Amino acid sequence: MKQAEKIRVFALGGVGEVGKNMYVVEVDEDIFVLDAGLMFPEDEMFGIDMVIPDITYLVEQQERIRGIFLTHGHDDHIGAIAYVLRKITVPVYGAKLTLALMEEKLKEQGITSKAKRIEINANSEIVFDKAVVSFFQTNHSIPDCLGVSIHTSQGAIVYTSDFKFDQTPVGICRTDFGKMAQIGAQGVLCLLSDSTNAEKPGYTGSEAIVGQEISDVIYNANGRIIVACFASNITRIQQVLNAARDHRRKVVIMSRHMHKVIDIAVRLGYLKFDENMIIPMSEVDRYDDRDLVILTTGNQGEPMAALARMAKQAHKYINIKEGDTVIVASSPMPGHELFIARTIDALYRAGANVVYGQRQVHVSGHGYQEELKLMINFMKPKYFIPVHGEFRMQKAHGKIAQAVGIRQDAIFLIEKGEVIEFRNGHARFGGKVPSGQILIDGLGVGDVGNIVLRDRRLLSQDGIMIVVVTLSKQQKRIVAGPEMISRGFVYVRESETLFEESVKIVKEIVEKSMEDYVMEWSSLKTNIRDALSQYLFEKTKRKPMILPIIMEV
Repeated sequence: MKQAEKIRVFALGGVGEVGKNMYVVEVDEDIFVLDAGLMFPEDEMFGIDMVIPDITYLVEQQERIRGIFLTHGHDDHIGAIAYVLRKITVPVYGAKLTLALMEEKLKEQGITSKAKRIEINANSEIVFDKAVVSFFQTNHSIPDCLGVSIHTSQGAIVYTSDFKFDQTPVGICRTDFGKMAQIGAQGVLCLLSDSTNAEKPGYTGSEAIVGQEISDVIYNANGRIIVACFASNITRIQQVLNAARDHRRKVVIMSRHMHKVIDIAVRLGYLKFDENMIIPMSEVDRYDDRDLVILTTGNQGEPMAALARMAKQAHKYINIKEGDTVIVASSPMPGHELFIARTIDALYRAGANVVYGQRQVHVSGHGYQEELKLMINFMKPKYFIPVHGEFRMQKAHGKIAQAVGIRQDAIFLIEKGEVIEFRNGHARFGGKVPSGQILIDGLGVGDVGNIVLRDRRLLSQDGIMIVVVTLSKQQKRIVAGPEMISRGFVYVRESETLFEESVKIVKEIVEKSMEDYVMEWSSLKTNIRDALSQYLFEKTKRKPMILPIIMEV
């Protein structure tokens, strides 16, 4: 391969947050994009469905992109691919299952991209002008999970993606220890490693224990079993199906999203079960409760949304009743802990026995501290960038790297868009590229920004007061109103004095404006907003959004 003068590494998502993974490696003129994930919205993102990275930089540099390399099929790594391929047409590399799940996402979005799809596996090697890209198998909660190694003349840039070291793995998700050691021996310039569980000491629990625990719970339950997990956690779905088979229960798959993932996994040979076990929703009433296992997930593939509706007796098909056993087979997403706690509380109130943290019915797919140390020791990197985690997780991962011998000045805790530049094997900060986040609300992509979110936040806190006035410009008088409409601010029938005074204030402002021949609607609206806001705050200590509407006849 040719000598690489300048290598640049930066994140467009996945740092300072959990999810939205997208990392970029530039080797001179060539750009390699690693993953294209989404993030589920935080609690204060009212009405937002999902969040994706801002790819302005990639759109501007499209001609230089050699490919997008997808490491595995989880939404936090491939969830934004449909939106990316809408903007840019570049080759997409991924393993068999990953590409199949990607195609499903494109179909859901109605996108027919001309982007070339190239199937890879752990033994693939792709040769470019100044880099060779190779892959290594990692163990995670979905098959076909790969780490990526971009070999350059200055050394390798290695991205671990999601991984853990499970000594008793389930299925085909096995770690390629030999390949990792080989990459480390050849020389790693920089390691980008998964920080999700960097604050947790010890080792992640084994998937083998989880399978046994789920089986025990099903064996001891007399009523229906309802299992909530991520739609893309194929390992967990296989364990539930195995346990249902062993205890002669029928399985109902409730989510359309999960149905699609299971169909793809079965077609490719990653899921194996007797199809006679699966029954449609319409046949549930024909079976005793003790003969049923119900697999559920949310519309976006997240596990708790459907459970919350079931607990409130608001689900279209199945609601929680006395005697049900609910298995929560997933880790809480950061920022959603309160919602999960409330859902579990509601499940108990509805009469269910809930199995979650007290028994090992789920283990994380991300390595704990000892496993993170092992990865660093395998790779022996010259420089280290903790990725895939909130800042506190990146910080904890940096300390782990120091503990195993990486110098402090060789560890970079980066923000989105911050560039680390390598020349002659030495690293330094190299400026910033445009970065941020795009909010998706329904069919709108990026049309909801900070101002709209601020308005939604204000509406959720103090409500809205709409002031409607109809004026005659010629006669210089109020024809109708002012009329006050309140939503989420105060109860109108109990606040008559407040509304009467508000009407007076608006009337005085409008009449004075007309007397002074100030007929600029924008300044009149501002005056109404300011005066009313001050009065309402004095009387209620609340700040509703005030929306003046002036009509002219």
